[in-house]
Amino acid sequence: MEITYRTTSEGYQIPNLTVPVDPEYDMGRFGLMRKQYLKNHRKILYVNLLTSGELYQHLCEIDQAANEQFELITKQMAKAEGVTEQLKSENQMLWVGRMNNIRNRAEEFIREDLIYS
Repeated sequence: MEITYRTTSEGYQIPNLTVPVDPEYDMGRFGLMRKQYLKNHRKILYVNLLTSGELYQHLCEIDQAANEQFELITKQMAKAEGVTEQLKSENQMLWVGRMNNIRNRAEEFIREDLIYS
């Protein structure tokens, strides 16, 4: 690895350091939650991941895993609680209320298990 330097007006040699460019990824809400958590509560880990160029890869992995778990948990909870398409056609408001409750509980589980760990 070759390091290049630039000279300041005072004659000091300063290395030209840059952070690696991250590939474009359309990050979802769980990745953004994880980023915000790291930024506010785990600052050293955040800076280490950022400077090593691994931050967005880490956030993408968390986002994908969280989305997969969210879908799985939501389906399992809906099945266990009897929230079906038949209920949706018979009583939409009850179905919406129960699905919102299920989604909120699943998201809380994801936040505790993946985002804030």
